[in-house]
Amino acid sequence: METNRFALVTGASSGIGLALSRELAKRGYPLIIVSNEEKITAAAADIQREFNVTAIPLCLDLARNDSAQTLFNYCEENNIQIGILINNAGIFFFRDVNKTQVSLIEKIISLHILTPTLLIRLFADRMIEENSQCHILNIASIAASMMMPGITLYSATKSYLRCFSRAMRNEVFDKNISITTVSPGAVATGLYGLAPRYMRLGLFLGIIMTPEKLAAKAINQMFRKKTEYIPGGLINRLFILIVKSIPQPLVRHIKKKIDIRMKQ
Repeated sequence: METNRFALVTGASSGIGLALSRELAKRGYPLIIVSNEEKITAAAADIQREFNVTAIPLCLDLARNDSAQTLFNYCEENNIQIGILINNAGIFFFRDVNKTQVSLIEKIISLHILTPTLLIRLFADRMIEENSQCHILNIASIAASMMMPGITLYSATKSYLRCFSRAMRNEVFDKNISITTVSPGAVATGLYGLAPRYMRLGLFLGIIMTPEKLAAKAINQMFRKKTEYIPGGLINRLFILIVKSIPQPLVRHIKKKIDIRMKQ
């Protein structure tokens, strides 16, 4: 049965965002699902049909500076109470900063930093006024703990989201808002452009997680008010430590090898 308060999920037309939306719908939550892709409408229709909950699709470019305010205004104008806010929208690319178009740099900063920050700022204020238990879930990455060349912009912006989430959690925790950060490793989506054979191998070995499995675990941890959830547990934590321990000269050597391979 539907609850009165909605869950708002960004980047929900595919991958992790769609899996999170479906998991919440399975648990009876009405949804507002947002993406800049037109297939968000079909995704909402499928969710409504399968789970018999309200699913409102909004096609919106979340890289726009005014997108957070637009979303907030929509909820205010339609008297929609948000009990769960999930910041999932994002992009990934492997490219040196000096070879990245300025417009793409602005886009990744908007998606990973500006829009999530403003959404949390706007909706947290409303959540506090309503004085009932609410949840915010931010999708970061284990890359947030890895200062590796080639993914500089991705890891740096995800690091901001992780640090912001953990710090603001302590500002609002006693005001009935719990903020949880999810820092996944490899997930079986099209985000990384991984070849199908490597995707199948990763899933078989358990190195890569399906979006559905990640979504179920992430939502469970959110409701348990956990500070941060790193899927894969010990394996991914060890991977972070191994990457951090690689000497800088070796990092630069590996990067050169990757650059040569990518030019072939």
